[in-house]
Amino acid sequence: MKAKNKYGQYFTVDTIAEFMVGLISHDKTATVLEPSCGKGVFLRKLEEAGFRNIDAYEIDKTIGNEFPYVKYESFVSSPIEPYHVVIGNPPYIRWKNLEKELKEELSYSLLWNKYFNSLCDYLFIFILKSIEQLYENGELIFICTEYWLNTTNSQTLRDYMMENGYLSEIYHFKEASLFEGVCASFIIFRFVKSKNTPTEMYLYRYNKTSAPSLNELKTKECFTRYSIPQFKRNGRWILATKEQQRLLSNFEEKCMVGGGDLFSSRQMRRIGDICDIGNGMVSGLDKAFNVSSISLTEEEETQTIKVLKAKELYLYYNNSESKYFFIQEKVPEELFLKKYPNVAYHMNPYIEDLNKRYNYGKEVNYWEFVFPRNLNLFSKKEKRILVPCKERISNKSAFRFVLAGHNYYPLQDVTGILKKSTCKESIEYITAHLNNERVFEWLSFNGIVKGYIVEFSEAPIASIPFREIDWNNSQEVDIHNSITELVNRYIETRNTDCIKQINLHFNTLFK
Repeated sequence: MKAKNKYGQYFTVDTIAEFMVGLISHDKTATVLEPSCGKGVFLRKLEEAGFRNIDAYEIDKTIGNEFPYVKYESFVSSPIEPYHVVIGNPPYIRWKNLEKELKEELSYSLLWNKYFNSLCDYLFIFILKSIEQLYENGELIFICTEYWLNTTNSQTLRDYMMENGYLSEIYHFKEASLFEGVCASFIIFRFVKSKNTPTEMYLYRYNKTSAPSLNELKTKECFTRYSIPQFKRNGRWILATKEQQRLLSNFEEKCMVGGGDLFSSRQMRRIGDICDIGNGMVSGLDKAFNVSSISLTEEEETQTIKVLKAKELYLYYNNSESKYFFIQEKVPEELFLKKYPNVAYHMNPYIEDLNKRYNYGKEVNYWEFVFPRNLNLFSKKEKRILVPCKERISNKSAFRFVLAGHNYYPLQDVTGILKKSTCKESIEYITAHLNNERVFEWLSFNGIVKGYIVEFSEAPIASIPFREIDWNNSQEVDIHNSITELVNRYIETRNTDCIKQINLHFNTLFK
C-alpha cells in the first residue's frame, strides 16, 4: 500500500462479512460487539440479518459510517462488558510497526501486561480481550491471518483460549485473494467460550484459488471438510487430521534418543543438534557481481567464488552455477580499478544502484558485498547442503535439499547447512533424510508456512527431527552406508532408481 497503514486496516468484503454473520448460532436478541468496525460492513450485515443489540468500536475517527452506535475510541482501552457474540476483522500489526501512541496504550493495559510482551502482535489483544468479554457459551468469530496458530510468541494466547473454551471450526483459505492488495494466508475461526470442550473440531480447507462467491461460501461447496482433534494447551496448533497427526507423531517418535536408564529422559534429536545452519550471503545487487560471462585476468579469478541461487537447485543436485566477484580485502578505489579492470568495467553501469544498496549500517564500497553473512561457516572445506530459503509446496511432494561441494557459497535466497564435527552420520545421509517425504509432511504442518510457501531460515531447519543411526545395530549401519552410496550415485547418474532405493531404506528405518 502506498500510505502507511497505521491501524492495520484491511476492509472486509461484503461476501465474507455476510458468510461470517451466518456462522452466528445465537438468536437475533443476542448482544453483539464489533471491536474494530472500520467502514461498517459487519454492522450492515448484522442489521440485515435481524440483529439489533449491537455495539461497535473504531479507533480511526477519519472513517465515517451511518451507524449511530459506533464509538470512535480504542477497543483496547474500552471497559469490559459482556456480550453473546463478538465478530469482526481485527487489525494485524507487528509490535515493531505499531504507532507510538498504540504502544503507550498497551503499556497501560492490564490484559496486555499479564499475557503479552513486545514480541507479540497487536492482533493478540483483540482476540484475548474479546474472549474476556463473552458470556459463557458466547462465540467469537474473527477473520485474520493464520501465522499465530503455531508461533512461539502466540503460545500464551493459544493457552488462554484452550483454558477458556474451544474452537468449533476453522475455515482455511490459504492464498485465496480475500483482500485487495494483500498476499497472506487467512482463516475464519469460530471460538466458543465454554467449560466443556469437545474432542474434535471441523477444518474447512478452501479448494479454489480465486475469491469465493457468497453462494459458494453459504453452501460450503468451495471447502473440503475434515474432522480434526481439538487443540490443547502447551502445544502448536496443527491443522491436520487424526491420521495425519498419527503419522507425524510416529516420525517424531523414531527421532527420539536417550531414556536407556533411570537417569536419562528421551529427547528428540533435531537437525540443529547435528548441523550448523546459516542464511546465504548478500551482495545487494547480484547482476553487478555475476562475472560468469566476462573474461577475467588471473588476478581477478583469485577473487571469485562459485555461488548457487535458488533457481539453480534441484532435488539433490544443482543444474548450473554462477561465478561472482567477491573481494574480502579492503582496497582503495584506485587499486581496485588497477588490479581488477574487467570487473570494474563490468560494474561501471551499476555504480549508482550499488551505492544505493542497504548497507546494514556499515561503510561498504560499491565493489563489495553488503553483507557476507556466515562467511566463516561457508568457507569451511566441507561439503554442504543448500536449500532455497523459501519453497512453494503446492503441487510438490519434496523439497530441494542439494548436496554441494565445499567451494560453493549460497546467496541470500539460499540457506546453507554444514554438519558438525560431532555428527557421525554422513552429509549424504543427512541430505537424504531432509529430502524424505516424512520431512516434507512434517514441515508442511510444523514449519513456518505462509499460504503455500515454506520458509527455510535457520530456526525452522534446526527444528526438523532427525533419525540418528544406531551404530551398534549392524543393519542400520549397512542402511546408512547404502544411502550414502546411493546419494552420490544419483548425483552422478541421475538414475531415479537410486531415489526409490533410498526411500525403501528409510521405510525400514521408520518401521
